[in-house]
Amino acid sequence: MQESSGDEGNGSDSVTEVTSTSWGGRIIEALKGLVIGPILIILAVVLLSWNEGRAVDRAKALASGAEAVVSVAADRVDPANAGRLVHLSGLATTRDTLRDSVFGVARPGVLRLERLVEMYQWHEESSSETHEKLGGHSETITTYRYAKGWHQGLISSASFHAPSGHANPPDMPVSSQTWQAQTVTVGAFRLSASLRSALTMVHPLPPSEIGRALPERLAGLPLSVRGDWLYLGKNPESPQIGDLRVRFSEAEPAMITLISQQYGDSFVPFATPTGEVELVQYGQVEAASLFRTANDDNALLTWGLRLVGLLVMLFGFRAGMDILEVLASVIPPLGTLVDIGVTLLALVMALTGSVLTIAIAWLAYRPLIGGALIVLAILIAGGSWLLRQRRQALQ
Repeated sequence: MQESSGDEGNGSDSVTEVTSTSWGGRIIEALKGLVIGPILIILAVVLLSWNEGRAVDRAKALASGAEAVVSVAADRVDPANAGRLVHLSGLATTRDTLRDSVFGVARPGVLRLERLVEMYQWHEESSSETHEKLGGHSETITTYRYAKGWHQGLISSASFHAPSGHANPPDMPVSSQTWQAQTVTVGAFRLSASLRSALTMVHPLPPSEIGRALPERLAGLPLSVRGDWLYLGKNPESPQIGDLRVRFSEAEPAMITLISQQYGDSFVPFATPTGEVELVQYGQVEAASLFRTANDDNALLTWGLRLVGLLVMLFGFRAGMDILEVLASVIPPLGTLVDIGVTLLALVMALTGSVLTIAIAWLAYRPLIGGALIVLAILIAGGSWLLRQRRQALQ
């Protein structure tokens, strides 16, 4: 069953669909969790183990780099430093001219030129609510919401649940693009491709510095200016599906600091037994500060991947136990209680499993920390068991 509602004046509407799943159908879906759950748990163990090894290798590589780095002046290339990890600061400049041939934009002396193109399009969002019914079957209410907005990539309306009335253009006449200067120097040194690609700090280019000659494929569209944007459409105050807006940004010469291996008058990443080291940051920065930032980034990535691993393991345990909730859902209140119980149990198992996996991985690198984590995993599991026993005794 479908119901539609909306407010076209606000450029949005919604479609509601109600579906019903029998108890037998839910059991079949839950049985799939017995296969999917273990796969997710294995993936989580692999991810967590790999992440700990990656984190330690990165930390060791940065430590090796911090011991080997030497600070040099950027105004001349000293052959005696060939093959060494060097730290230097200077103004990154270029003589290249970056061009956007489509819009006829030419910017001499900039490190990077970006063209951002957005189209006014329909986009779809959905949300669902599932209600259990007596007898084990369930009813799901799914609401699909459609709204108009600016989006960089083309959204295919053919994949919408209700494409009728929400059609987007089949293509974008022009897309976003980036140009990078190929010859960038800092004093007497040339930056490698990897260092050049790290110089991404840009600011919008005022439309007054951009020509008004439109490419042939856009020649029929009215052109106006709104802030930093070139607007291609009839009325910027009331955009229509298919209207475009274009903004240019550029990276001007800037003071940077880098740490990399000197190779001739350029650079290559510095190889250590556990990984490569190459760092770059805007401004004039001491070598120790660059390494601290790199270590902070490594720690942030490590904790982020740990959280991902924990969630994947949680979903795995929960999927494997979904059959219990479905079997109990013949009586809805009982199914709700079982759902809460298995979710809490899956959380405890995921926490214990994640900490234990991390601990085992650390045993190979730092046994004391690994051993402490194993004790923590035991405490989590034991504490949850004791809490459960006490609750049962009180009942």
